[in-house]
Amino acid sequence: MAFPRPRPARPELPRQRVQTLQCGQGAVRAARFNADGNYCLTCGSDKTLKLWNPHKGTALRTYQGHGYEVLDAAGSSDNSQICSGGADKSVALWDVTTGQVVRKYRGHAGKVNCVQFNEEGTVIVSGSIDSTVRCWDCRSRRPDPIQVLDEAKDGISSVKLSAYEILTGSVDGRVRRYDLRVGELCSDYIGSPITSVCFSKDGQCVLAASLDSTLRLLDKDTGELLGEYTGHRSTTYRLDCVLNEQDTHVGCASEDGHVYFWDLVEGSLALSLPVGQGVVQSLAFHPRLPCLLVATQGQVTLWREDTFQPEGDPD
Repeated sequence: MAFPRPRPARPELPRQRVQTLQCGQGAVRAARFNADGNYCLTCGSDKTLKLWNPHKGTALRTYQGHGYEVLDAAGSSDNSQICSGGADKSVALWDVTTGQVVRKYRGHAGKVNCVQFNEEGTVIVSGSIDSTVRCWDCRSRRPDPIQVLDEAKDGISSVKLSAYEILTGSVDGRVRRYDLRVGELCSDYIGSPITSVCFSKDGQCVLAASLDSTLRLLDKDTGELLGEYTGHRSTTYRLDCVLNEQDTHVGCASEDGHVYFWDLVEGSLALSLPVGQGVVQSLAFHPRLPCLLVATQGQVTLWREDTFQPEGDPD
């Protein structure tokens, strides 16, 4: 006789602070895990970009080359390159090992809010306050973008990529999804300026945060509203939203110094994490573990689940 499989354990949420990184970069504008979650990048208002091992709390390298504050960064899937966007209107491609700028892309007419690599690390996609999304070929010496997406009527606040899609959130209140296989654009009107968008891990849903202090979960293909999540405060700043590593909870930064998590299906508030004073600038969820990076003012904190034992601690 076959025994029933054990029920999967209830997913844990990060509740205990295990590391604090004093970044020394002025205000931290963004904190981002790399592809495997072993390292992270922090973007500073002092024009620098830093690479860390957040699990050990060690700074590995500082990257200098932007002319103004750095607003977003991403690592390539093979960890050999970094891309970053800044308030100097430029997109930079960095060599991780040497710390040098490999190439700088200038074409945006306003500050660059968000950057992402494609899966192969051959194209950088950047979104700007100038209402455009631009695609840059990392292997070519051409100074101009290989594609410009200019459908938005206001600044682009957030860009995410899947294997064949570009997802954008704009201040014009629309979530746009470009399907590159068939050359199709799907647009969903939220009605409030979008601050952050992301795909669910299974690729079926889209999460969007907006300035009406509401998080919305949409069916990617139909645009149907699957869930609304409220309780945080988001009225002024460009705040990040995330899904946890198992797609069971949605989370959002807040202007009241907390990070909030809701049960994705029930919509009930599952966790209100008191992080610090002031606005939570940035969030990043680990790709595989219940582990969260949170940026507030000049520091980044790393949070883990209650059962997590830091190395060296007695059991």
